[in-house]
Amino acid sequence: MENTPDRLPAWLADAVFYEIYPQSFQDSNGDGIGDIPGMIARLDYIKDLGCNAVWVNPWYDSPFGDAGYDVRNYKKIAPRYGTNEDAKRFFDEAHKRGMHVLIDLVPGHTSIDHPWFRASAKPERNEYTDRYLWTDNTWTVPQNTAYLLGMYDRNGIALANYFSHQPALNYGFAHPTAPWMMSPDSPAALQTREAIKDVMRFWLDLGTDGFRVDMALKLVKDDDEGRPENIRLWQDFRAFLDREYPYCAMVSEWGVPKESIAGGFHMDFMLHFGPPAYTSLFRSEHPFFSKEGRGDISLFLDTYLPTLASTGGKGLICIPSGNHDMPRLSRGRDMLDLKICFAFLLTMPGAPFLYYGDEIGMRYLEGLTSVEGGYHRTGSRSPMQWKRGCGFGFTSSETSYIPFDKSANAPTVSEQADDKNSLWHAVRALLRVRNTHKALQSFGDFKPLFAEKETYPFIYERRADGERIVVALNPANRAVSVPFPLDGEILWSVGAVPENKTMSACSAAVILTK
Repeated sequence: MENTPDRLPAWLADAVFYEIYPQSFQDSNGDGIGDIPGMIARLDYIKDLGCNAVWVNPWYDSPFGDAGYDVRNYKKIAPRYGTNEDAKRFFDEAHKRGMHVLIDLVPGHTSIDHPWFRASAKPERNEYTDRYLWTDNTWTVPQNTAYLLGMYDRNGIALANYFSHQPALNYGFAHPTAPWMMSPDSPAALQTREAIKDVMRFWLDLGTDGFRVDMALKLVKDDDEGRPENIRLWQDFRAFLDREYPYCAMVSEWGVPKESIAGGFHMDFMLHFGPPAYTSLFRSEHPFFSKEGRGDISLFLDTYLPTLASTGGKGLICIPSGNHDMPRLSRGRDMLDLKICFAFLLTMPGAPFLYYGDEIGMRYLEGLTSVEGGYHRTGSRSPMQWKRGCGFGFTSSETSYIPFDKSANAPTVSEQADDKNSLWHAVRALLRVRNTHKALQSFGDFKPLFAEKETYPFIYERRADGERIVVALNPANRAVSVPFPLDGEILWSVGAVPENKTMSACSAAVILTK
């Protein structure tokens, strides 16, 4: 299936992203919380692993009721992370290494402590009165949404996104049905857009190469199927960027690439918003990538193939190893299982996204007390485990804001770097193969060769510039037959090399055929 670049920034052709959760990555000052100087100190590690781009989760000033997604000041780095000057230095140091940086943009809501909302909550009319979504009566309770009630003197209820301390910014309603609901083209909704464009200008001028956009599909409320009003809104943002910052790369939290790419995004995550295509791979009751061998790759392909075709070469579908909102990839898997997972993740079209620590198989920590609004997500946000000892090389402090993995065999970078058979070395080797073969990069053609319903293995080819690479994956704990020989130069493998039309149990191979 052909997938060629059209309007994307050129660097996305071979981009491999590493997601940095700033509070959990590297602490430089001993307070038990990661920070920007710590991130700068680890850029060489990320580059050496094989990643040439990073996505940084929110680092804005915040009361941290939702781990920084509750923004108090869009133009100020949270003091616990450093300063705006530190952010500028982070951009500069990444660029010196030939790396690109995306930062999280949170356009859907702010903290209740944001000056915009404090002004909006006042009973006297002012320039921010309509910056957020308010009903016109304190007793008019909205349905099926979070809201703020009885906390302010203004007559009305403020709608919220997710937590009740995150008031929703006003981008309008697709179909206003009450006097307090405004259209997406109302002056107030358009002013909200301009305010967020101003935030984007600030960070682009400081040095970011683009943004990952939080809840991009839900800014205009009550949209129709296909989200035409949200698409139209983002087309306006894209037009602004094309005029002023044409190099700006954008990845959406949307989950329907056909829609998000039509809205002007370059990339979208194939996650959990639509059919169970992504969850069927790793996080369902019987995932395809499991030793039990009861998965079904067709659940993924039935969605992925038409979605890939629908992008028309205008954008990338990104399949992440995980992120800060879901249990880690390692949950229920051993290191061999994870090597096979990464053989898939790092050889598919689109730009890979590696969540920090997944390259060593960091564990989801069950039963942790919620920290900063994490709740069940807290177990995926524990500090990076760099080396054995107090603080795991993450901090000089004996404690951290989220507890460490206390298990005796908690994986570390230093130990895996010393073990040539480790997951870390397998990931690094796979990235070296991807980075040296255009067929395996973002725009190489993709074609399934063997992908039968409820059957193993899964075999596909990637092509570019006359090069053909076959990827064969058998996560099941049993040998399986292959309907054709798997001949060629083995670029990477785990488990026994395929032979005599047979793949051994728990094995994978990346094969250059011509």
